[in-house]
Amino acid sequence: MDVKETTAVCRDAFAELASPACIHDPYPFMRWLREHDPVHRAASGLFLLSRHADIYWALKATGDAFRGPAPGELARYFPRAATSLSLNLLASTLAMKDPPTHTRLRRLISRDFTMREIDNLRPSIVHIVAARLDGMAHALERGEAVDLHREFALALPMLVFAELFGIPQEDMFGLAANIGAILEGLSPHASDPQLAEADAASAKVKAYFGDLIQRRRTDPRQDVVSMLVGAHGDDADMLSDVELISMLWGMLLGGFATTAATIDHAVLAMLAHPEQRHWLQGDAKGVEAFVEEVLRCNAPAMFSSIPRIAQRDIELGGVVIPKNADVRVLIAAGNRDPDAFADPDRFDPVRFYGTSPGMSIDGKIMLSFGHGIHFCLGAQLARVQLAESLPRIEARFPTLVLADQPTLEPSAFLRTFRALPVRLHAQAGR
Repeated sequence: MDVKETTAVCRDAFAELASPACIHDPYPFMRWLREHDPVHRAASGLFLLSRHADIYWALKATGDAFRGPAPGELARYFPRAATSLSLNLLASTLAMKDPPTHTRLRRLISRDFTMREIDNLRPSIVHIVAARLDGMAHALERGEAVDLHREFALALPMLVFAELFGIPQEDMFGLAANIGAILEGLSPHASDPQLAEADAASAKVKAYFGDLIQRRRTDPRQDVVSMLVGAHGDDADMLSDVELISMLWGMLLGGFATTAATIDHAVLAMLAHPEQRHWLQGDAKGVEAFVEEVLRCNAPAMFSSIPRIAQRDIELGGVVIPKNADVRVLIAAGNRDPDAFADPDRFDPVRFYGTSPGMSIDGKIMLSFGHGIHFCLGAQLARVQLAESLPRIEARFPTLVLADQPTLEPSAFLRTFRALPVRLHAQAGR
C-alpha cells in the first residue's frame, strides 16, 4: 500500500501490516490509518482501533464495555481452537478472563509476583548484565562485530527468567527456542502450518512446566514457581495445575520476546540519537525517562492479540461497532498519536522525566504495557532489566556503532529482530 497515493479506505489493515513495506517501517501506514480509518473493520470482521483516546478508553473499559470470549464462544472467535493447543492455552490465560474469575486469578498471582520479589532479582540482573557485557567486550575490543541481539538482548531475559523460575539456564534456552513459533501462530492471520508449528512448540512448553510444577510441590525452592504452587497460611485458595501451566506459558510468551525487542530498540535509539544519551549518564529518573520513551516510540507488540468482545453496540468516530464484534487495538499507532504526544515521531525522553511510570508530563498514558484490569504483570520486571542494562552499555561501550543494518523478523505482530550487529567505532574506522 503506497501511503502517499492512498485515498481509498484500506480493505484489511492486518494484511497491510504484514506487507514488506510495513515490516520495514509501519509508522507511515499507521499514521494514514489513524487519520483516515481510525475505527477500521478488517476483511475478517475484526475491528482495529488506532487513536490513542479510543485505545485508552477501550483498555480501560475492558470488563465493562468489552469482555473476553466465554468458553462456549471460543470456536466463534478462534475457529481453529477445537484442534489447537496454543489457542486453548491462550484462551485460558489471565488476559482472556473477566471478573470475577480474573479478579481471583490476578490476586493469587500478584501475592507472589510482587514489586519486592522483582526488586529482589535486581542483584542477579546486574550480575547477568555485567557477565554478558564482559563476554561481548573481548570480541569488540579485538575489532570484531558482535550480534548484540543474540549475545545480549535475547540472553538477558532468558537468564532472568531462569532465575525467576528457578530452572537451569540450558532448560531456559530450550524453552525460549519455542517462543517465536508460538507467537507467530497466535497472530490473527497465521496460516494453518504456522499454527501447527505453534502447537508443537506449546506442547513442549506445557510438558516442561507440568513436570516443573510437580517437582516444586515435592521440593520447593526460593523461586516464583515454588511460591505460586505453595500453600499460603492466610489464604486457602490455590491455583490449579491447569491455571499454573497457563500462567507460566503466558508469562514466558508475554515477557521474553517483548523485553528482548525493547532492549534492541533502546540500543538503536542510543545509536541514532547520541544527543539523548546523557539521560543514561545521570540519575535514575533520567534512565527511567529514556526507557519510557523507547517503549512509547517502539512498542514491541504492534497490536493486541487478545480479543475484546463488545458487550453492546459502541459508536466511535462515527463508526458503530456491533455487539459481539471482536475489537483489537493498534498499540504502536496510539503511542504515536499527535493528539496524545506532541511531535510524536521525535525521540524525546523529557516527556517522561520525573513522572509516574508510563505517564507523560502532559498526563498521557504510554500504552505499551496496556491499561486497566489487564495491565501487564511483568511491566516492572521489564523496566528493571532495561534500567540496569542501558546505562551499563553506555558506560562500557561509549563508541558503539552499527556494524551492519539490523535484520527484522518478518512479523506483523511483534517488531522484533533477528540480528543487531555492532562494533566499536575505533575499530570500525580502521
